[in-house]
Amino acid sequence: MDDPRRPDREMVEAVLARRPRAFERLVRQYQGLCWHIVQRMVRDPDDAHELCQDTFMRVHRYLHQYRFDSALKSWIGRVAYTVALRHLEKKRIPVVDADDEVHGELVENVGDGGDLEAGLVEEEVVRHLRSAIERLAPLPRTILTLHHLEEIPIPEIAQITGVPEGTIKSHLFRSRARLRELLRELLP
Repeated sequence: MDDPRRPDREMVEAVLARRPRAFERLVRQYQGLCWHIVQRMVRDPDDAHELCQDTFMRVHRYLHQYRFDSALKSWIGRVAYTVALRHLEKKRIPVVDADDEVHGELVENVGDGGDLEAGLVEEEVVRHLRSAIERLAPLPRTILTLHHLEEIPIPEIAQITGVPEGTIKSHLFRSRARLRELLRELLP
C-alpha cells in the first residue's frame, strides 16, 4: 500500500539532510497557506509578511520535531496560526467577538452570471461579501476562509488551529449568520 505521507516524509528528509534548495521548495509549496492564515488573522500586510517569515524560520528551526502525526500542511499551518495568534495576543487584539453568539442560516449564493446587469450585481455582492468577511474577528474570519476559500476540511482546520471540531462548526455557523446580517445592512 502506498504511504500517503510519503511526499511529506521525502520533503522533510531532504530539508533535514540540507539538500540544495529543499527548504526553498518547502517554502514555495506552503507559502500560500501560510500567507492565507497569517493575513486573515492579522490583516496588516507588513505584519503578515514579517510573521510569514517568522513562521518559516520556526518551521526550519523545529522541523526535526515534526513526527508525521498529521499532514505537513497541517503542521506548517499550525505554526503559522500560532505565530499569528501570539502576535494578536501581544497587541491585545481579541481573536473572537464578545458578541459571537449570533445564530442564523447559511449565506446563499446570489447571481447566476447570466447577463451584464446580473454580473454587475454579483460583483457588488462579492465586494460587500469581502468587506463583511473583513469585519469578522480574526479567528472566525480565518476559520471561514480556510474552509470555504481554501477548501480545507474541518478536521484539518482543527489540527491547524487547535480548536475542537465542534467549536469550528459553531464558528462557521455563527460567521455565516453574521455575514448574512452584514450583507443585509450593506446591500439595498
